[in-house]
Amino acid sequence: MTMRALRQFGGGLAAAASLLALAACQTTKAAVPGAPPPLDVSVAAVVEQPVTTASEWIATLDGYVNAQIRPQVSGYLVTRRYREGAAVHRGDVLFEIDPRPLQAVLTQATAQAAQAEAQLAKSARDVERDTPLASQQAIAQSQLDADIQAWRAAKANVDALEAAVETARLNVSFTSVTSLIDGVAAIATAQIGDLVGPATLLTTVSQVSPIKAYFAVSELEYLRIAGAINGAQSGRQPWDSQAGLSLTLSDGRIYPHKGTFVAADREVDRGTGTIRLVAAFPNPGNLLRPGQYGRVRALTGTDAHALVVPQRAVSDLQGGYQIRVLGPGNHVTIRTVTVGDRVGNLRIITSGATAGEQVIVGAPAAVRDGSIVTPKPYTHTEG
Repeated sequence: MTMRALRQFGGGLAAAASLLALAACQTTKAAVPGAPPPLDVSVAAVVEQPVTTASEWIATLDGYVNAQIRPQVSGYLVTRRYREGAAVHRGDVLFEIDPRPLQAVLTQATAQAAQAEAQLAKSARDVERDTPLASQQAIAQSQLDADIQAWRAAKANVDALEAAVETARLNVSFTSVTSLIDGVAAIATAQIGDLVGPATLLTTVSQVSPIKAYFAVSELEYLRIAGAINGAQSGRQPWDSQAGLSLTLSDGRIYPHKGTFVAADREVDRGTGTIRLVAAFPNPGNLLRPGQYGRVRALTGTDAHALVVPQRAVSDLQGGYQIRVLGPGNHVTIRTVTVGDRVGNLRIITSGATAGEQVIVGAPAAVRDGSIVTPKPYTHTEG
């Protein structure tokens, strides 16, 4: 090898050494601590299992019957005869109105009726006396005709005045304002000494056993049970008749008595897209009162092959739903899914997942599509 060739070979070795040194330096820089390790995530399997689906709605309680107690006559309120907030029975006297003015009207009407009856009796005697005389032509027939017309007028007058007496008697009885139903009477809205009349609300009596619960269901939910609702009068129930409807009170307690479906409203609300339904719940002890809020829950169906994942594995994004699926090499794939009802702390997946796939539960925001993670089994104690 010539000297020139040796010098070229030596220069090539030097260049190669420089490249190796640069590569080593870059490798050293890439391995510098500070690059984030794969995130630890909890994963759970998509499980196929039979589930019973249920729905829950906000409910407002109201009396089965709410009777507004108003007087039928005008006068001054003189007595309240019931204890506010207590149970009353149909026919119980709740208020009394001063009866004296109406009693005077009754007395006057009775006297006028008595006068009319006396006139009727005189007219009857005139007809009785003049009938044979007219047949004997002892008096003119026109005289008898006048007697008969006078008797008829007197009879009509008596009937009218007797009706006035009955009206006056009813008005006197109406001074005792009674309850129309059995129920719980509200606090009085009128005070003793008030001048009241038919437009005055004195109080309200509500039948609270059973008590009604009003709740609104979506149009889609209604369509599922429309057949049973429309056939409810034949004994069918829109939901499981054995399970019935359950009521959760505002303090979180489950009401111990089951409810039954009563009726559906005639139309779907165009503004909300819901239809109002009514259920009835037994109410021994009058624990439930009109105006209370609760949550009505019903079993709406069963699915023997439902795919479920923990609720925290499903992300809600602008009206859509996504899950993060763990793929080969612990790579994450974000997938859009269609969800069904919630079942406890699980969520039904109706499309977009396969039984046995691993999904990330409660994924941190840093876990994106294509991320590499370190999986660990999900436990229910994690929430």
